[in-house]
Amino acid sequence: MTISYMTTKLDPSRFRKGTGALRTRRPIYVDLLPPCNHACPAGEDIQAWLALAQAGDYEGAWQVLIENNPLPSVHGRVCYHPCENACNRTQTDSPVSIHAVERFLGDLALEKGWRPEFKARAGGGKVLVVGAGPSGLSAAYHLTRLGHQVEIREAGPVAGGMIHFGIPAYRMPREELNAEIKRIADMGVKITLNHKVEDVLTEKESGGFDAVFIAVGAHISKKIDIPARDAGKILDAVSYLRQTQTDEPPRLGRRVAVYGGGNTAMDAARTAKRLGAEEAMIIYRRDRSSMPAHDFEADEALEEGVKIKWLRTIKEIDQTTFQVEVMELDENGRPQPTGQVETLEADALILAVGQDTETGFLRNIPEIDFQRDGTVVVDDSMMTGYGGIFAGGDMVPSERSVTIAVGHGKKAARYIDGFLRDEPYVPAPKHDIVGHERLHLWYRTFAPQRAQPHLPLSERSSFDEILKGLSEPEAQFEAGRCLSCGNCFECDGCLASCPEQGAIIKLGRGKRYRFNYDLCTGCAVCRNQCPCHAIEMIPEPETAPEQAAGGQER
Repeated sequence: MTISYMTTKLDPSRFRKGTGALRTRRPIYVDLLPPCNHACPAGEDIQAWLALAQAGDYEGAWQVLIENNPLPSVHGRVCYHPCENACNRTQTDSPVSIHAVERFLGDLALEKGWRPEFKARAGGGKVLVVGAGPSGLSAAYHLTRLGHQVEIREAGPVAGGMIHFGIPAYRMPREELNAEIKRIADMGVKITLNHKVEDVLTEKESGGFDAVFIAVGAHISKKIDIPARDAGKILDAVSYLRQTQTDEPPRLGRRVAVYGGGNTAMDAARTAKRLGAEEAMIIYRRDRSSMPAHDFEADEALEEGVKIKWLRTIKEIDQTTFQVEVMELDENGRPQPTGQVETLEADALILAVGQDTETGFLRNIPEIDFQRDGTVVVDDSMMTGYGGIFAGGDMVPSERSVTIAVGHGKKAARYIDGFLRDEPYVPAPKHDIVGHERLHLWYRTFAPQRAQPHLPLSERSSFDEILKGLSEPEAQFEAGRCLSCGNCFECDGCLASCPEQGAIIKLGRGKRYRFNYDLCTGCAVCRNQCPCHAIEMIPEPETAPEQAAGGQER
């Protein structure tokens, strides 16, 4: 009996995702950039310190946090947390309350008396910092960590800049602010108060400074022209908020009007209520969706009885009588006059239409250029046109916030360090950002954000802090809500899902995993289940060396 066999020519492409020698893709462990880290103006490694806080290592988390931001207790209160707007967790329930955990760590550090741990490099220079606001304090702090001797010279009677003079105590208690400033001074930073620098080059030379960082902020209120037959009491918001912190706060009368729609306008109106005004009214020429103030600021102002007149502009003032024109938005969202006029009454007017910076004292320095609004032009290294003089914060062209100013200080410190050591600073390349669409949340659980308690509305007649902090269990729970986007957190998912025993090797706690490519089939199961997208598939190389253990550093 003869048996015949039919042979068929097989197409190798059918097995391109198969095993062994036919493997066309291999998995590698990667580190991607979490969107929270990317969105933070201070450049914090948010994901790293949240992981430590989740594990209960609070001091370790704080030490990682202050590698980039010296004022966590302050930022946990006054930062508008763009990191949370970018948080991938919003696609599940609500963002991680990053600012609340930051505040918890910052306050705990003050309570426990923790001190920054760092080893300063020898051979540093001597740097003058002009201005003790957030940017100047940040630059001084980071320069000290980098091994330089720093002196801050501040024109005012206290350090803190606009954090102190522009943010009321019900948002930023002075005890925590002063304590974090003192910690910077205790590191060796000399802070000289009531010293207004008017000739930078003379002070640089006479003090033997090798470089200067200037961060004088924006403390001058913008001027507007309002026709007035007989003007009553008119104050600018910055001066007003500054005066409220003295022993003799200004007396404004029973009815107070505030002109503007930013956070400063909200603070001015709420402060007026706390100082005894029966009625506080904000007049703003656009609608609520266009106002520069944050929504929660307007919400709290309205809760406290502040009235807001949207789409109104002041046309004329006669003592306590205001002629206000009603505006309407055109197709481009810009306010246009309607000709309809209303009459409002107020005993005083506070102007909160923005601030300018006082940079005139720099105009005698050659090669320093200015924008039309007076801000100082700097290059990518934060240096002005004059070698060795750097600038940052509100006095340079940029968006304005405490966190942005602190980020400028850190950035300038790194470039100043490179300038002084003749070793130009080169920023490390950034990983790709990992968006929500790249996550594989097979374990998705709904765990909404823990709300911070508020001071009851009935008790908001004083300057006591309104927003309270999280308890330790709440802060630890909140830290645990982090999805660890783009970075392995050792969930063992890849190890458990791999169909080839031994293809994934666990290296021990904190060391992650390694692929054994002799056993890996390239099936991509590990990649497809990885919740944080810390595994990627790459084309199979001609000759591929064994992958280094644990992937790259974050």
